[in-house]
Amino acid sequence: MEQLLSFVQLKKLAKHPTDGKGKKLVLMGDCATQHLATAIQGTAMADGLNLTVVDTDYNLLDVLTLDEHSELFENAPDFVVIYMCTEKLLEKFRECSDKSKFAEMTMAQITEYWSRISSKLKTNILMFSFVEKDDAVFGFYGAKQPMSFIFQLKKLNCMLSQSASMTKNTFIIDLNQIALQMGMEQFSDAKLYYSAKMPVSLNALPAIAAHTIKMIQAINGRIKKCIIVDLDNTLWGGVIGDDGLEGIQIGELGIGHAYEALQHWLKDLKERGIILCVCSKNNEDAAKLPFTNHPEMVLHLDDISVFVANWEDKASNIRNIQQTLNIGMDSIVFLDDNPFERNLVRSTIPDITVPELPNDPAQYLDFLQRLDLFETASYSEEDRDRTRQYQAEMQRISQQKQYDSYDEYLQSLNMVAVVAPFDNFQVPRIAQLTQRSNQFNLRTIRCTEDDVVRLMNDKNNITIYFMLSDKFGDHGLISLVILERMDSETLFIHNWLMSCRVLKRGMEAFILNTIVNTAKKNGYKRVIGEYIKTPKNAMVEHIYEQYGFSPIGSNRYIAEVDSYKETRNYIKMKE
Repeated sequence: MEQLLSFVQLKKLAKHPTDGKGKKLVLMGDCATQHLATAIQGTAMADGLNLTVVDTDYNLLDVLTLDEHSELFENAPDFVVIYMCTEKLLEKFRECSDKSKFAEMTMAQITEYWSRISSKLKTNILMFSFVEKDDAVFGFYGAKQPMSFIFQLKKLNCMLSQSASMTKNTFIIDLNQIALQMGMEQFSDAKLYYSAKMPVSLNALPAIAAHTIKMIQAINGRIKKCIIVDLDNTLWGGVIGDDGLEGIQIGELGIGHAYEALQHWLKDLKERGIILCVCSKNNEDAAKLPFTNHPEMVLHLDDISVFVANWEDKASNIRNIQQTLNIGMDSIVFLDDNPFERNLVRSTIPDITVPELPNDPAQYLDFLQRLDLFETASYSEEDRDRTRQYQAEMQRISQQKQYDSYDEYLQSLNMVAVVAPFDNFQVPRIAQLTQRSNQFNLRTIRCTEDDVVRLMNDKNNITIYFMLSDKFGDHGLISLVILERMDSETLFIHNWLMSCRVLKRGMEAFILNTIVNTAKKNGYKRVIGEYIKTPKNAMVEHIYEQYGFSPIGSNRYIAEVDSYKETRNYIKMKE
């Protein structure tokens, strides 16, 4: 696992007061959680997350979720963390009359907690999985005996994952995985549990807190979107320019199996939607040769969104890749076996993540997997198509150079937009877009799928999503707008965000034209928009003024429908 602050260090950080303007988290459990609350608070401070952590009293899950005036509901938190420990679970198992049904009964109780919380709060629930400690009553035979505690425990963890997958605002933090990585002797402390009902050691608290904050940041839209990799001695053993195609180690040659395993992992990330790029000091032809001609390569050129191989410094090349992708540097991970290159990139691009790879390539994959760099809170089938979308973008950039003017180039793209109200099919993608869009996001409102459905069905709202395609391919769903009725004459732009991969194509103008025309068709006389500043959305600070809205104070802007002048663009609406 990555280098974490100690509990003592986190405790000091947690003493710094928050301003009360950020997010709020309520922690509740059937075990003592005060030290975990401190660790989560300190980790949030260290990670730059404005979060207030409220620790509730011990073992009051029923009271907290039933009483409308409980500490849980009075705080109206953005996040609820539930910690039900294995030790307490074993006590209940011993009292259970039908042990073969214990997992089902416990899961029913847990889902009841989720339901009670969600019925009264618009919040995200983070549930810890159970650490799989065997009571050793049946020995290893317990793994196939439904009456054993370990059988029911494993079954319960599986049911947790299944139930959470059907509950859009519930997320699982795999405590069992953390325990496996640390080792049970380091993770747990029997003396602490028997004396203070605290089931984990002080040494384990920073890791648990770190994973909790990672999940919260992912829900908030702070995720890694891209991994840029070096080639020689990173994706294969040896130097392609010196050793030749037959001399590099990949597959069965030398340590090649370790590199093969790393490539499989990178391909899996790409299939999940992580953008995979190459940045190598190499001649381009030589660098591409293994991808096209080596029979044991797992990765191929069609897996790579941006391929850069030259003799320029890597920091400059990474900046060029980042500009092509139009994502933040803090969304990028860079892998390189060379300490000099790692230090160069890390020192000149502070926001990028550069893991300190082990010296032994056999340890690369295990090290990277333990870092858990690619935490996410959502997934859709459209993620699988992201590589093709960025490869098409490289074609667009290449063709742009053939035209005398940018307007002429835009006209040549034959852009067509689909404009439609929210529908059930698009709900997962719409929710994901709200969670991942940071730069072109006027008010930065995150939505779960349940939130999207609620907004879609609210008769006070007009919901619109936009898709864009051109002669190079389909960008998919790239923007959404939610218009809220303020009064009989005024619409408020409750939410407007757009994927940055379609910037500078005229889509901004097209969307604002559509908003004003929608207001006009529905009998409204004016439209009001608002910009709420965040550390990442400065690029849209003046967009309303840029497209003809007038400021009316408090970062709000107005357009009179009848006098609004549409901005020219080269996008046609699909009938």
